[in-house]
Amino acid sequence: MRLLGIIPARYASTRFPGKPLALLAGKPIIRHVVERCRRASRLDEVIVATDDERIAEAVRPWARVEMTRPEHPSGTDRVAEVAGRMACDGVVNIQGDEPLIDPAAIDAVAAALTEAEMTTAATLLAEPGDLDNPNVVKVVVNRLG
Repeated sequence: MRLLGIIPARYASTRFPGKPLALLAGKPIIRHVVERCRRASRLDEVIVATDDERIAEAVRPWARVEMTRPEHPSGTDRVAEVAGRMACDGVVNIQGDEPLIDPAAIDAVAAALTEAEMTTAATLLAEPGDLDNPNVVKVVVNRLG
């Protein structure tokens, strides 16, 4: 099974323009994400999906870059555009602003994709106020999880 890790990265964010290129410990955030993805053993290839040449230049030495249309309403749409051009059996959508993502979590999602059509990594809300926060993504599950 050929699995791709696709990282959507947008420069023109409304809340934090240029966030993928913001430095953390001397490296752009997006590079930290790429490095974590490359440590995951179940991904056959790591691809950064972006519409911005500055982001592309920052990651080209470490990951394949696929340029996307600029008008996508979400990172998932950016991932879908790139996935539609790729020969693969599955895609892991890895957020470009998660520089501390655990490669084991990426591998867990990738492993689950070998048994299910769709899977996601999620955790319980840490703060009750996050339930009403539109900037915190929520996942609704059934009793089985």
